Amino acid sequence: MAARTIYVEALIRADMDRLWLVTQDPREHVRWDVRFSRIEPQAAVDPGPTHFDYSRKVPFHVVHGVGVNIGEKRRPDGTRTSALRFSTADRLSPIRSGRGYWRYIPTPDGVRFVTGYDYESGWGPLDVVVRPILGWATAWSFDRMRIWLEGGPEPERWRLLGAVNVFRPDRPRAGRCLRAPRGGHRRDDHLSNAPATLATLPDPKE
Repeated sequence: MAARTIYVEALIRADMDRLWLVTQDPREHVRWDVRFSRIEPQAAVDPGPTHFDYSRKVPFHVVHGVGVNIGEKRRPDGTRTSALRFSTADRLSPIRSGRGYWRYIPTPDGVRFVTGYDYESGWGPLDVVVRPILGWATAWSFDRMRIWLEGGPEPERWRLLGAVNVFRPDRPRAGRCLRAPRGGHRRDDHLSNAPATLATLPDPKE
């Protein structure tokens, strides 16, 4: 994996169950997350991890891949977690394979929604450009969802092409999200605090 993983955190003033739904239901997930155009779960055989197919439309091409995820809906401390692994053989994809997590932390002010993920680059040295863009897109998507869940317009209102208009305060902004863990310093390995379920997930290519 790369030397620096991606970290994004947003405080969302919404019900935990509602946040869980729009992040775990593939139909809701693709509405706010610009990293995906389609997520299609595969037929479940046994309880446990869920396998899925995903795609992302880019100009003149559609990137296809596969993934596997598992969620913990209830934990003793009130938090919830979700872990995933993903992979694609598409030579035009900037990502070959990766892994990451979502963490849902209840607070008196709302839910701290956190992600950390890393991946193997498909574009070699160009990852020095791709990685910041992916981090920005993740943060922009988080804020897009936050606006929706806090009573604002539905996520389809905000198109990625209009994201450059930062002068309208009602638009999603990546800058509203934290891009490094709390504590006043930046850790390169944001997966060091990943849920234990991440280590149990099978390779989605198998």
